[in-house]
Amino acid sequence: MIPLKDDIPSETFPLVNYLLIFVNSVVFLYEVSLPPAVLQHLLYTYGFVPIKFSAILSCPHCSLLSGILPIFTAMFLHGGWFHFLGNMLFLYIFGDNVEDAMGHLRYLIFYLLSGFAAAMFQYLINPHFSGPMIGASGAIAGVLGAYFVLYPGARVLTLLFFFIFVDVVYIPAFFFLFLWFLFQVLNGSAALAMAGAGGVAWWAHIGGFVAGVSLVWVFRKRETHGYKTFRPW
Repeated sequence: MIPLKDDIPSETFPLVNYLLIFVNSVVFLYEVSLPPAVLQHLLYTYGFVPIKFSAILSCPHCSLLSGILPIFTAMFLHGGWFHFLGNMLFLYIFGDNVEDAMGHLRYLIFYLLSGFAAAMFQYLINPHFSGPMIGASGAIAGVLGAYFVLYPGARVLTLLFFFIFVDVVYIPAFFFLFLWFLFQVLNGSAALAMAGAGGVAWWAHIGGFVAGVSLVWVFRKRETHGYKTFRPW
């Protein structure tokens, strides 16, 4: 399932959402301009490496800040065009309405906290992983969790693939995001069963989504009613 757009127009200009997309785009274009060896060094320096974080936690003389900062810089790094474009598509479609519901500053804080929670959740699952965790998907999962609470009755125009058949249909946001979350849980469980096999941080997606569902109640504006867009499917 590939989302193409939702049917809720922005009520305000999504300044922060566009800024996040812009920063991610600039950083990614810089990444693809680098030689492979330099890029690898960049990813290990500014990506979140769980085993390095574990070492910092067990070191009484190490600065905890040096372990926490890569959690935030990692949110703006991506591992390839598919990774980058997929994340930005989801952020573009779902982020503007969540920013509407929260306001600019609160949305930015919410986004960063969701990304932090996502990284910590993945870390708890596999604290000895030695590769860099990168990407905005944990933070964006938080945005999806907030959208799930705020706009369950919205409709998402979705590109569906079923074997050789392709179709474009409107799907209720509640159903679309439930299926997305279920897909993360199934893949995350499979990765655990295979001792963490695979290169996708599924549990970061799960943790980010759960964080978004939880934090939205704190960050949404008081005058925003979560189900204001609900309508029969």
